Amino acid sequence: MKRAIFPGTFDPFTVGHYSIVMRGLTFFDEIIIGIGLNQAKKTLFSVEKRLDLITQAFKEEPRVKIASYNSLTVDFAKSVDADYILRGLRSVGDFEYERTVADANRKLTGIETVILFTEAEYSYISSTVARDLISYGKDISAFLPPNVKI
Repeated sequence: MKRAIFPGTFDPFTVGHYSIVMRGLTFFDEIIIGIGLNQAKKTLFSVEKRLDLITQAFKEEPRVKIASYNSLTVDFAKSVDADYILRGLRSVGDFEYERTVADANRKLTGIETVILFTEAEYSYISSTVARDLISYGKDISAFLPPNVKI
């Protein structure tokens, strides 16, 4: 079985994230969305709320699992028997960071990172932009996956 993790803070999980996971399912038998708990990051939504929002998005997709973790991403991958890390890239700015982390992960553990480019219509969407819009009382439903309501 080809199993990948899709790690992130996902505060909130956007339609861009959703697209990466759905496209990733053409390559992997199972994807575990891992909500990384980073004490240094100030989040808008609790981990429980983020788990709930992502569960809403994938309630009809049994090949997607959701979990939270408080460790290095590669240690989480190993704990769920994943051989791959799935990542999405929106811009050239994301590339250097993702490449450095992917190279380190492969060197340390042999876990490969598979990168999918974000579809053009989602390239401007980020969790940061969504949080900013929420803070100003704006409707972000267009930024969210199907079946997800905040």
